[in-house]
Amino acid sequence: MTATIPNLPSLYEPFSTEAKWQKFWEDNQVYKADPNHKGEPYCIVIPPPNVTGSLHMGHAFESALIDTLVRYHRMKGRNTLWLPGTDHASIAVQTILEKQLKAEGKTRNDLGREKFLERAWQWKAESGGTIVNQLRRLGVSVDWTRERFTLDEGLSKAVLEAFIRLYEEGLIYRGNYLVNWCPASGSAVSDLEVEPKEVNGNLWHFRYPLSDGSGFVEVATTRPETMLGDTAVAVNPEDERYKHLIGKTLTLPIMNREIPIIGDELVDPAFGTGCVKVTPAHDPNDFEMGKRHDLPFINIMNKDGTLNENAGEFQGQDRFVARKNVISRLEADGVLVKIEDYKHTVPYSDRGKVPVEPLLSTQWFVKIRPLADKTLEFLDQQNSPEFVPQRWTKVYRDWLVNLRDWCISRQLWWGHQIPAWYAVSETGGQITDSTPHIVARTETEAWEKAKSQFGENVQLEQDPDVLDTWFSSGLWPFSTLGWPEQTPDLATYYPNATLVTGFDIIFFWVARMTMMAGHFTGQMPFKTVYIHGLVRDENNKKMSKSANNGIDPLLLIDKYGTDALRYTLIKEVAGAGQDIRLEYDRKKDESTSVEASRNFANKLWNAARFVMMNLDGQTPAQLGKPEPTELSDKWILSRYHQVVKQTTNYIDNYGLGEAAKGLYEFIWGDFCDWYIELVKSRLQKDADPASRQVAQQILAYILEGILKLLHPLMPHITEEIWQTLTQQPAENPQILALQNYPEADDKLIDQALEAQFELLINTIRTIRNLRAEADIKPGVKVTANLQSENENERFILNAGQSYIQDLAKVETLTISNAASQAKTNPVFTSKYWRTFTTLGLIIVALISLRVAIFVGNTSLRLPIFGTFFETVGLLYAGWFIVRYLLNGKARQELFAKYLPPSEEPTQIQLEPNPEKENSIAGVVGTVQVIIPLTGVVDIDVLRAKLEKSLSKIEAEVKSLSGRLSNSNFVDKAPADVVQTTRDALAEAEKQAEILRDRLSSL
Repeated sequence: MTATIPNLPSLYEPFSTEAKWQKFWEDNQVYKADPNHKGEPYCIVIPPPNVTGSLHMGHAFESALIDTLVRYHRMKGRNTLWLPGTDHASIAVQTILEKQLKAEGKTRNDLGREKFLERAWQWKAESGGTIVNQLRRLGVSVDWTRERFTLDEGLSKAVLEAFIRLYEEGLIYRGNYLVNWCPASGSAVSDLEVEPKEVNGNLWHFRYPLSDGSGFVEVATTRPETMLGDTAVAVNPEDERYKHLIGKTLTLPIMNREIPIIGDELVDPAFGTGCVKVTPAHDPNDFEMGKRHDLPFINIMNKDGTLNENAGEFQGQDRFVARKNVISRLEADGVLVKIEDYKHTVPYSDRGKVPVEPLLSTQWFVKIRPLADKTLEFLDQQNSPEFVPQRWTKVYRDWLVNLRDWCISRQLWWGHQIPAWYAVSETGGQITDSTPHIVARTETEAWEKAKSQFGENVQLEQDPDVLDTWFSSGLWPFSTLGWPEQTPDLATYYPNATLVTGFDIIFFWVARMTMMAGHFTGQMPFKTVYIHGLVRDENNKKMSKSANNGIDPLLLIDKYGTDALRYTLIKEVAGAGQDIRLEYDRKKDESTSVEASRNFANKLWNAARFVMMNLDGQTPAQLGKPEPTELSDKWILSRYHQVVKQTTNYIDNYGLGEAAKGLYEFIWGDFCDWYIELVKSRLQKDADPASRQVAQQILAYILEGILKLLHPLMPHITEEIWQTLTQQPAENPQILALQNYPEADDKLIDQALEAQFELLINTIRTIRNLRAEADIKPGVKVTANLQSENENERFILNAGQSYIQDLAKVETLTISNAASQAKTNPVFTSKYWRTFTTLGLIIVALISLRVAIFVGNTSLRLPIFGTFFETVGLLYAGWFIVRYLLNGKARQELFAKYLPPSEEPTQIQLEPNPEKENSIAGVVGTVQVIIPLTGVVDIDVLRAKLEKSLSKIEAEVKSLSGRLSNSNFVDKAPADVVQTTRDALAEAEKQAEILRDRLSSL
């Protein structure tokens, strides 16, 4: 009975495969976490994307990194939870809805709060899940049963509890302070939501006349419209120019209001004229000076960015329109001195994308210092949390040191409404800065408190503002796990193991989470913060909406597959925290980077097909653990376990890019290009059965191991191949994602063997390259001579002789000592050696003759022996001449023994060797590789071909050199064109050098 051989389709089709497994994983809740599961907990909560968002390359990059970590730790046996969710994004959602209403000719006030929120929830149901569905396309292994939303019931309860506790502890207060006001969104924004931008502006100089008519002072400002709210002019008390003016008054132009001249050390005498206007209600520094000197606070600005009644004739004008009109009026009044060009920094609203307006406003604040100081204790005393890369620790610490009180109220309707109720009956039915308030968990509780404090006839109105979105997301690591309730999830998965996020959100989010967690849980919310870099475009520029250089990840997924995009994004990481660059052709919507990863997937697919076709229908488990018998078996097992060890070490230390590159090199190079090729002959039906079985065992063992190693990076293709390789049943199959990650066996790692095998591989590679250079046809077998003076190298080459002959198509292989071969037929050419040779021959001949005569004469004198000795002497003389004088090799040995050459250096030359005259040679380490070409290729045709190619390249070099030596071209052509020409010249010169070398080797 013939075994059924499972097989894969001839072509890998990522789209149907990925969709199939994404649906299977989710439908079967493969990644559902269980607090009772054995194993060390490992939890990551997703950095919640805005519910208004759509997938961009930053999301894809971050999600690929997180999913790799989560899948790896799950396979390492840890009790893993990746918790998904989204943020309600107060400002962004409200902006969308108000644009829709504006198109209908309405405002939110026309609808009223209740109807507006109904519409917001309807929008969320219809469009708010876009990014979640897009994240599913990435195949992320999250527990969708635990998906959270910052406005869901559980998180709303956590936000309410956090606010109440902080308020009762005196850490939340309501006060009238200067805030960053965003006219575009009509809301206050925190310091962390302000992006400083350098702009080319102006510095306007005005004269403010002294009230006593004795002169004037000159002030300079970048915001002339705010002079309408000036309540003082300040100078440095040590400035000799103005000391005598401190205490006098000025008459404010246009407004004709008397204002004092004050002395304050904050004033920089070197800035402008050394005199600065003070507008306490519209500048942070002026605000502090106003408090120090008890100045009036005059607000001239409405919340929509227009000027109010305190601006006099400019009331109702937009702030930038009013700026121009104020300048014109000052110029007409003769007090405008000059206008200078001035580059300075302007704070912009991160959400509204307009300059923020420092505005005096009554808002809710968190006292930040107690929270920040406790967080600093964790950092300084326990290095908690630990940042990767470590350099971000200082950045994080500096922000904690410098944080100011956090404005947490927003003038919006979409969000967590502040749980404060105002006794408006105490202030004429209106909420004012002085209206008494009550903070409570419910409206019922608020009424009870209000009646006991203000009587039965009290009128209550809840604060219309909502909390800053970052307030709720600051609770995210523990509120998503059930806090303030002590749930099994909270007990098991908190603190989180790792936070994966970008450096640009350390201040917005990371610091707020650590402060909130330190206060409410007494622990840091995560053990490690892994900070990743940015995805840059093909020109190495940061991707952004304003630059319009983003790349749609879904487009690349549709073209190349999810695994290819994921693998590319991770493989490009050169080190933890580094930015990555993604090659992209915008005209064709193609990426060579992602295409290379798609090709890698195809390589793995084809290798898996080959392996499975040669296992006779057996699974890795059925074949059993391999016992290596041949050199190549031991080598590939050593390389595999070395890669297991290396990959584990990399991922454990957040070297995800290095892990991806190492797997690529092993899978494509060692396994596919070398080991599979080496064992093909052993897989033939007529091969030795024992050797064939070992080859099958190792192929199955390594392939399954590869799939497990690669699964965290490319989950879909590895799952598909593994299911077929292990022949999982259609119903209730085991899942690759839940298998154990491979562990290295140090006993099978042989670094010396790997180094030896590297010599064999490089030798085969060199022979192949030489064949290609000589245009030897693939089917033609050649003769190869390998020469090395290194005994160990010769031993390795002999051990791997069959591999060299098989993979390099070598029919006759000679492995020899280069030194001994060099002594074959030597001709000594020292200065006197030939003379000594001739003289030595004569002397030896004479001595031999004399000995013969002596022996002969003596023997003749002895009775009986005369004839005998004469005969022996003559025979010996003849033998000596034949043995030592007529034999060249023996003659050299004799002369070298009795007449050594002089101590002067000698040159050893090879006599003409026909084999080397028509051959091509290369070098591997100290091994010389020689391939005779006679009878293999037509030398004359090859030489002519190379000479023609060289002539063409040399002409190109001459042309390119001429262009670059032309100053008109270098000076006037675009820089990129000049650089392209230089690169082309360098490439042409290299090609010419290679061609000359090939010609000289013939």
